[in-house]
Amino acid sequence: MTTVKAYGTTSPTDDLKPLDITRRNVGLEDVKIDITYCGVCHSDIHTARNDWKGSTYPVVPGHEIIGRVTEIGDNVTNFKVGDLVGVGCMVDSCHTCASCQADLEQFCENGATFTYNSPDKHIENQQTYGGYSTTVVVDKQFVLRVPENIDAAAAAPLLCAGITTWSPLRHWNVKKGDKVGVIGLGGLGHMGVKFAHALGAHVVMITTSPEKGKDAKALGADEILISKDASDMQKHKGSFDFILNTIPVGHEMDPYLALLKIDATMVLVGAIEPMKPFHGGGLVMGRKRVAGSLIGGIKETQEMLDFCGEHNIVSDIELINMQDINKAYERVTSSDVKYRFVIDMASLKN
Repeated sequence: MTTVKAYGTTSPTDDLKPLDITRRNVGLEDVKIDITYCGVCHSDIHTARNDWKGSTYPVVPGHEIIGRVTEIGDNVTNFKVGDLVGVGCMVDSCHTCASCQADLEQFCENGATFTYNSPDKHIENQQTYGGYSTTVVVDKQFVLRVPENIDAAAAAPLLCAGITTWSPLRHWNVKKGDKVGVIGLGGLGHMGVKFAHALGAHVVMITTSPEKGKDAKALGADEILISKDASDMQKHKGSFDFILNTIPVGHEMDPYLALLKIDATMVLVGAIEPMKPFHGGGLVMGRKRVAGSLIGGIKETQEMLDFCGEHNIVSDIELINMQDINKAYERVTSSDVKYRFVIDMASLKN
């Protein structure tokens, strides 16, 4: 076992602070990573504050990890020391169930091992600890190769925000010429706009804020639809092939369902909580669908990273020191970031 520096919290009401945590030694199938950058996801905050009522303390968040390989196990042949790699929301799964066999480890029928706040298979009576730390040891099957040509710091949010938006766009086969709506311009929404644009879609940013229109167009949106403008919503009624809904809280869906074409789909990726009731007629009268999507499997995440390398796509970020994490949490909850914070882990090491 090795003791390493980290930042975490010991209760839902405390600020994050320096902690020492234990990492396992490198096993035959393992990759040890020196963490250089770690993104800040809203899920980190929910877990640190026990908003989802499942946190085990101490909590060390962080599942958007970028770093360099420093050691590999004897059975590791697909990575070498010095490689630029990433770790996303999962560090293990059962490997044997139907979902895992279909490269859908996020839906592991025996429970995926998430990067933090999951029971650790390798250390008895300990949960997994995330990327707000100097190093991490991960099973080789859950390590991702990061293209060297993209900005490493700005690549960190791709490991969660990126795959969360990429996966539904690919699963529902968004293609050139499709009219795609992206609801909400935040950490998820801005990646949805970038990906849909790169896939050749006609991208419409759907927002309550006219001020976000300029930013959305700079990110690749072709049009802006102000959802509070009834005439604007009427103009776009029944015209969308696909809508990516990134709103993080419960909301009314009827206005957005009216925008879909016959047989079109709206996918929820933001609201992990009860939704407001919606009218069944909005689905029945057009054979429309509401669906959900959760991150993506390891194979699909690697495909997303390769696509980002080919198209030079990264997140728009603000780089912070580890010591500023509590201030960053307050800014995230106040929607005061464009569009993701990323921690420079050199600040923790030094």
